Amino acid sequence: MNVVILAAGQGKRMRSDLPKVLHSLAGKALLGHVIDTARELGAERICVVYGHGGEQVREALDAPDLSWAKQEPQLGTGHAVLQAMPATVACPRSGIPGTQSESAPTESSTLVLYGDVPLTRLATLKRLIEAAGDGALALLTAHLDDPHGYGRIVRVAGKVTRIVEEKDADDAERAVNEINTGILVAPTAALARWLPTLGNRNAQGEYYLTDIVALAVAEGMPVVTAHPDAAWETEGVNSKLQLAALERVHQRNVANALMEAGVTLADPERIDVRGELVCGRDVSIDVNCVFEGRVVLGDGVRIKANCVLEDAVVGAGSVVGPFARLRPGTELGRDVHVGNFVEVKNSSIADHSKANHLAYLGDATIGSRVNVGAGAITCNYDGANKFRTVIEDDVFIGSDTQLVAPVTVGRGATLGAGTTLTRDAPPDQLTVSRAKQVSVPGWKRPVKKKKD
Repeated sequence: MNVVILAAGQGKRMRSDLPKVLHSLAGKALLGHVIDTARELGAERICVVYGHGGEQVREALDAPDLSWAKQEPQLGTGHAVLQAMPATVACPRSGIPGTQSESAPTESSTLVLYGDVPLTRLATLKRLIEAAGDGALALLTAHLDDPHGYGRIVRVAGKVTRIVEEKDADDAERAVNEINTGILVAPTAALARWLPTLGNRNAQGEYYLTDIVALAVAEGMPVVTAHPDAAWETEGVNSKLQLAALERVHQRNVANALMEAGVTLADPERIDVRGELVCGRDVSIDVNCVFEGRVVLGDGVRIKANCVLEDAVVGAGSVVGPFARLRPGTELGRDVHVGNFVEVKNSSIADHSKANHLAYLGDATIGSRVNVGAGAITCNYDGANKFRTVIEDDVFIGSDTQLVAPVTVGRGATLGAGTTLTRDAPPDQLTVSRAKQVSVPGWKRPVKKKKD
């Protein structure tokens, strides 16, 4: 199986300097979603056809398993797929501008996907590939109540005979509600025969990929169809409005899957997963929480409202938030409390420790049964380099304490409130660093002068 992903469109309606396929859905580029789906299929070759903003697209997503074909100028979907043919099959030179000929293996099928259609499910594509079997042209079609803007599937006696684009359709053809999604599977060798013969005598002056249907029918090749389970699987992104709509579809799908797995969500409409969220049993998540990268929540974890967790691991029975931020490299043990307005970055906090409010813990190794007071921070950055703070078991960190790394607080130590620790604190002792308290008798607070 070869996969060709068409990603050359300009995306004018996005009104952005960023290429359309690099706009983000659930924290990943639109094109990234499509590439990942192609990989899940186990595709032997994946070729991305790029154009507008092409080098930026290629730099953002290039990988050893991808090949790239540039479409310049953009002359339609048939022309776009033709650019990918040298990477998949021997393709004769055509009269279409910007094509070339190379030799490659021919015994394969080619799946055509679109870089701005991010939510097509793996099961749907497998169904399409199965429908294609050994040598049929398989089209992914859908029935829409409002088919406006889509190419229509034309059938005679139930069999597909051609696809007509809306701009070229007559009134009877526009009344058809079975539409072409553009996604198809074809024998690669047949594509190589058909694509160079396409013409552009149509309303848009483009080389339509859809014209291969009539060519397949003329050869006597079976043309079959498969259908997605949901219309949103084949919806593309052409505007920020459409992008936002698909984002909500995706997030609701994720929320549904979490709840089916036993996670309690206070409101499934108010969660954002921008990566992978792995949950144990009896996990509960309050509203407006964001999960980025890979986040793992152990059994019985509670995430309170308005928290952000990125590439973090939270042990069983721990409580996070509200208004907490766990940045990459955070690992919380069992029964750890990270409270409101606490930020943790690249730090491990062992079992039964607590930082309940207003603290910053960066580049720190924190032991068990540690209490971190309000306003405490690890000063991990000297302006050039970052250093680590080590806080051993059973330590009490007083409020408004600054620990200037590299520094170690020994087991069982207590740091008095307001301490600025610049040297190691010995175990089982009180360490205090603050100016002597002084009261000045007779001192008068300044008084604002009266205006004349």
